[in-house]
Amino acid sequence: MNRAVLYALCAAALFGASTPFAKLLTGDTPPVLLAGLLYLGSGLGLSLARVIRDRGVRPSGLPKGEWPWLLGAIFFGGMLGPVALMFGLLSTSGSTASLLLNLEAVLTAVIAWVVFKENADKRIILGMLAIVAGGVALSWPTASAVQSSITGPALVGLACLFWAIDNNLTRKVSASDALFIAATKGVMAGAVNTLIAIGMGAVLPGFATLLATMAVGFLGYGISLVLFVLALRGLGTARTGAYFSTAPFIGAATALMVFPETTSLAFWVAAALMGLGVWLHLTEHHAHEHLHETLQHEHEHEHDEHHQHVHDFEWDGVEPHTHDHKHAKLKHEHSHFPDIHHRHSHS
Repeated sequence: MNRAVLYALCAAALFGASTPFAKLLTGDTPPVLLAGLLYLGSGLGLSLARVIRDRGVRPSGLPKGEWPWLLGAIFFGGMLGPVALMFGLLSTSGSTASLLLNLEAVLTAVIAWVVFKENADKRIILGMLAIVAGGVALSWPTASAVQSSITGPALVGLACLFWAIDNNLTRKVSASDALFIAATKGVMAGAVNTLIAIGMGAVLPGFATLLATMAVGFLGYGISLVLFVLALRGLGTARTGAYFSTAPFIGAATALMVFPETTSLAFWVAAALMGLGVWLHLTEHHAHEHLHETLQHEHEHEHDEHHQHVHDFEWDGVEPHTHDHKHAKLKHEHSHFPDIHHRHSHS
């Protein structure tokens, strides 16, 4: 299996599995405060991990031209998205909201295909449809579901649009340090959401609940986001979004294993549809002659066919390694994804 695919599925697994545990922590904690603390746990935990990895505080290494993309991603996905969802949930039933949240994968793919011109093969589109259909089957409202007004669902849909924009903007910085990107998003979004919640009258929970919430955020939002960025680097936005949209199914499966719940027909229909979608993506083969323009950037790499360069420093021969490097103009043909080295148009 492609390493980037594994990153995407692991990101979905961590995020999906965190949902049942986050639900246990809600209690009297308002949704905006809970979202803020989850993000803060993510950001602070990853910041500490980065300091340990780098043996101290080091510059981000993020190119100046990429800061607007990162700040835009934080603004749309970390700040506007959760707030829109919170207000949407005030007048939307849980089942309806779950159904609408499947819009994120669709909108992510549409923006990637239409705005950023990412390649979309027929097999990928069919796989996306199968995965989204599985999410719809998993969260379809029951007969007892409360009928919602149009305002609530519209706000939930708006939150999905914000997160879809976030996913596409994050892809623009995915070649940079994934740990820094995820830590920055967590700290900034978490601080803003927490301050908004406190400004609305929320009170911080007790120490034990606070620690547990931030621990869930570190795993389900922090580590998951690092893996998501790495997947974006290797797969592109639409494919990563499709794999990540299996998170609701993984969350439901986790709830079944951890809590005394029973399976439904919808669960197994969703499992079959999502399995079909993932299989269609895994068996994709996209190959054609393409041109690599001259490119200079920094990311973890091995000396494969796209990284045939010399080093202007003493190298110990260990791979993979990270340093600023330049790609010469190259024209060749091979199977590839729309990763950071294959963001070309198709005639």
